Formats: sequence, structure tokens, C-alpha cells
Amino acid sequence: MRLRLPEERPTEPPTGYKIAHPMLSQDGTRAGFTGVSLGGALPYGVLADASCVYGLRHRAPSRRCDCGFHCVHDRTVAEALLCTAEHRAAALLEVTVLGRYIRFERGFRYARQRVRTATVGPCVCGTVAAALADAGWGRPGWRALAPSCAGCLRGRTSVSLAGFARLGAQGLRVVAGKGASVALTGPGPADGLGVPELAAEAALLQARLDWFQAQLARLGEHGPGGGGRQG
Repeated sequence: MRLRLPEERPTEPPTGYKIAHPMLSQDGTRAGFTGVSLGGALPYGVLADASCVYGLRHRAPSRRCDCGFHCVHDRTVAEALLCTAEHRAAALLEVTVLGRYIRFERGFRYARQRVRTATVGPCVCGTVAAALADAGWGRPGWRALAPSCAGCLRGRTSVSLAGFARLGAQGLRVVAGKGASVALTGPGPADGLGVPELAAEAALLQARLDWFQAQLARLGEHGPGGGGRQG
């Protein structure tokens, strides 16, 4: 007697979470991701179909194989993976599970996915990321990217968060996670900052300007010599 897994027919595609490294094609025209474990050698697009990483000719996912895309049900479980040293520069992905899938206690193994949102962490200096820059490694034809603030780009190949989303297409959203907010120490590329980052920088610069104006007003009350005015 052959046992069959129970079939599910959801009214809407399930949602899952995973981590992956953002990738930029060598010519800079395509954006994608690569996994952190099984299948990490094969970058994939925002909308992609899984294939067997072992080269077998069955459809993924197969019950007798561990091929296919993988994700977990709980966002906090995926976020916890970002704590390890080798995964600090990875992005947190929210994905739509498409096609055939196998449900497990903690997640899915499935045939097709669409990456809806990619949340990137802060720059290595702790500042909110404004761009994704060359991480110093990659795959054939692809550069791995890591979060970077405008001040830490230092001429590296980079793309703004909005630019990466445009290259990925398919409705992808790329957002910056938590980090410190500091004023720019020098000019950065025009496309290196999105509207939220520019708004934060403008608010900080305005606060500094208000402080300087208050100091000038205080000094003016005491006169150029620093003492009080005399009649």
C-alpha cells in the first residue's frame, strides 16, 4: 500500500521567509539572490523555478530528494539565522510559495517562488544601508552584494536599494532594516540614497543647523569678546 501525503488547495499562495545574499549580474543589468545552504551556487531571480541541484531529472520538489526552494513559516526564525557571522550580510526575504510544495513542521519545500520583499541589514559601520555594494565574492557571472551606507561605498560597484528593486522587477520591494542615522561626511553618488534616507539626513542636518544658530545667538548676546555688553 502506497501512502500519499494529504493534499492542500489554499485559496491564496502561502507566504514564507528565508535569507539569501543579494546578487548583481556582471553586466549590471540583472538582480537576483543566492541561498546560504543547499543550492547556494545557483543564483535565482525574483520569480524563479526550482530544479534539482543534484542534476537529477525529476521535478522539484521530490519526496525522495531534498531539492527545491526552502523557506520557514515564521519570520523570527529566519531573522535568527542572520545572527551567525557568515550570514550577517544576507537579506531577509518574504516570499510567495508557488506551484507544488511539501509542508513541514517549520516551513515549505516547493517548486516556484516570487520574492516580494527583501529587507537588508545595516552597513558594517552600523549606519542604515543606502545601497548594496560589492561584497568581495560572488559566483560565475554574478557579484555578491552587501549593505552599505553612502560613506562606506569607496568606489565599489554598487546599486541603490531602489535600483536593485528595479533590476529585479516583478514588483520586488527592497527596504533598509534598523541601524544608526548619521550625517554624511562627504558627497555620495546621487542614486545611493532613497527618499527615506535623504529625509533622515535632512532632518539631522536641520537639527545641527538649529544648534549652530542657537550657539551663534548666545555668542551674539555676549558680544565678540565673549563678555557682556557695557554701556
